[in-house]
Formats: sequence, structure tokens, C-alpha cells
Amino acid sequence: MASITVKTPDGEQRQIEAGTPVFEVLKACGALNPQVVAARVGDHVVDLSWPLLADAAVLPVAIDSPAGIETLRHSTAHLMAQAVKRLFPDVQITIGPVIADGFYYDFKRAQPFTPEDLARIEAVMREITKANYPVRREELPRADAIKLFRDMGEDYKAEIIESIPEAVVSLYRQGEFLDLCRGPHVPSTGRIKAFKLTSVAGAYWRGDERNEMLQRIYGTAFPNKELLDAHLALLEEAKRRDHRRLGKELDLFSFDPIAPGSPFFHPKGAVVYNGLIAYIRDLYRRYGYEEVITPQISDTELWRRSGHYDMYRDNMFFSHFEEREYGVKPMNCPSHCLIYAQRKRSYRELPVRYADFGRLHRAERSGTLHGLTRVRSFCRRGPRNRSVPMPCGSKRSRHWRRP
Repeated sequence: MASITVKTPDGEQRQIEAGTPVFEVLKACGALNPQVVAARVGDHVVDLSWPLLADAAVLPVAIDSPAGIETLRHSTAHLMAQAVKRLFPDVQITIGPVIADGFYYDFKRAQPFTPEDLARIEAVMREITKANYPVRREELPRADAIKLFRDMGEDYKAEIIESIPEAVVSLYRQGEFLDLCRGPHVPSTGRIKAFKLTSVAGAYWRGDERNEMLQRIYGTAFPNKELLDAHLALLEEAKRRDHRRLGKELDLFSFDPIAPGSPFFHPKGAVVYNGLIAYIRDLYRRYGYEEVITPQISDTELWRRSGHYDMYRDNMFFSHFEEREYGVKPMNCPSHCLIYAQRKRSYRELPVRYADFGRLHRAERSGTLHGLTRVRSFCRRGPRNRSVPMPCGSKRSRHWRRP
């Protein structure tokens, strides 16, 4: 057997046989403990059972590190899918990635999941963690994997594999559950200690509204119960301060199905809105901005010049009049460029700073709309990408900073 050189966490160079699992290297140098759930080999995070085949530096990944938490949450998504399949064998599983503060998994099921179902799923998840199944990586030729999942009735998984260009794909098995995945994962289900399923939502397959609607279960996981409880407390506080709830209770704004994604500001809301405009105008004067007013609708020639028509038109609204196509502006910058181009300018005039309180409109999909944070109609100051948060909810708004 060929030998390779690895650099261990203690800084030493060691000669080992190619194919030696990562955990043996960490154990030999005293770097393996119950808090280690994965390893970093070079630039990649891998399972502890990963075979070392080339020279590399090896470092432990603790469960409370960013990479460790991501590995934990990814493994908890698989844990949840296993529990769902135990309770509802006819359900098809699709994808289950890690997201900010948690994870989700999408399922194809005829009946909607209920809060009672989530409680049952959590109970089965706890049973699986107590069983402490080892989590093992397997590899299969792509064609064999497609047939395997087709035979299992997992058509969505088979479709995913069909889109993978590699000749060999990796699977992970824990107990009776088998899933397609690149990994890495925790060594066993018993490493998953603190988790919570938080909500259910609808989601289109592959994010395309022309595809089937699936059910998405959201959850989160933390290295210990104390961190989980602190996170859940923050979620409860966020619900209490949810702007959608406060907007209704304080009579600030509302939404109506007649204009989805476009807020209606009530008199009290208009006071807040205009107060913000006054504050921002004061900042304009302080930092040398000049306010302009530009059209809401322009011939698509403008959007072709700016590149929006080619790169962004799926997110724009269009209309036709007198055999011309017009686009409702999704941002201010192209219109400001037209003002700048109206006459010759000297370099002594630079920088030129324009600001615009014009309404912007973007064709956000219905499933993505969310209160004032994801809307179709909003106000955003220009130019470029520096913006001031407005109560109409620009999805890219950020705190004011000096240009």
C-alpha cells in the first residue's frame, strides 16, 4: 500500500497508508473527542470516515464551529426526512439543504402537514437519535443510482441524479433510510442533540411555479439545548415584533389581493413614510445629492441599453401602446444616465450625485412575496446600489452610509 504525508493538528508531518480514515489520524494525535463531528482536509470539510488518498493537512471540525453547525443541520435534515418516511411511507423526498439559522426539506405528499404532524415527526426523530445509527457514505454508478431510486418510488431523487454529470454519485445510509447527498454528515444519529421543527410552507419543485407544489418543513438544530432555547426565544420575540403584525395593529399599512405585493399606506403609515423622506432629504443635502424625478415607464430601448432587458426582464413588468413596448422601471440608474447625457460635462463637475424617490416595480413571484420585505412596488433612492431603507420595503435596502 502506498504511503502519503499528512500534516496533523499538532503541526507534525506523519507518514500513513493511503486510504486511512480521517478519524484514525485525529485519534492518533489526540485531536478526536466527542465534540468533533467532521474534519477539514485541505480546503474541504469531509466525514470522519473519509479515506485519505493524497498528501493533505487534516484538522478537526468541532460541532460548535461554523462548519460543524452546518454539518449538524444538514444531518438533521436527513434525520427529519427519515422520520417523515417512517410515519408517511408514501411521501416522496426531494431536497433538504442548510439555510441561515436552520434547514428545510421538501416533500411530495397529497395531504398537508399539520402542527400535530410536526410534533409526531419530532418524536420519531428523537427515537432515531436514541438508536444512534451510524451514518455511512456509499458510492454508486450514476445509472445504478437512478434505477435504485426509481425502484424505491423516489422519482424526484432520480430526476436530480439524471441532472448530475458525474459518473459516480454518493449516497448516505442511516438505519433503513438512504438518501442522495454529497455530505459531509455527523458520524451517527446520536450526535444530534437539540433540534426543533418550526413551520410548514409550500414550495414549487425546483423553485419553478410551473412545476408541482411541494410541502416544505423548516427546522433548526444547535450543538446543545441551551443554544436552541435561546434561538427559539429570539424567534418568539421576532414574531411579537413582526412588522406585518404591527402594521395591522397600528393601522399603518395593508395589502389587498387586488394589487398583490403592493402596500397600501394608511394615514398613520403615510406620516411615517413622509417622515423618512424628510430625513433622507436632509441627508441628501448634507452629502451633496440633487433630487430628480424620472418617468415610471420607458421604451424598452432604455432597458436594452442598460442590460436589464437581456438579464432581468423576467422580473420586469411590460406594456404595449401604439406599437411600442414599454417597461415599468425596476430601478432608477438608467434614467439618471439619460439626465447626465443631456449635455456635455466637465470633469470639474464630478462627482454628480442624483437621488430619486420614484416608485419601482419588480415582477416578484407570488410565492416569494413577504410583507414589506419582499414586494412588487417600492421606493429606493439612487444611484447605484447604495440605498436607504424605505417603508415600502426594497428587498435590497441597507443602512445609510456616506457615498
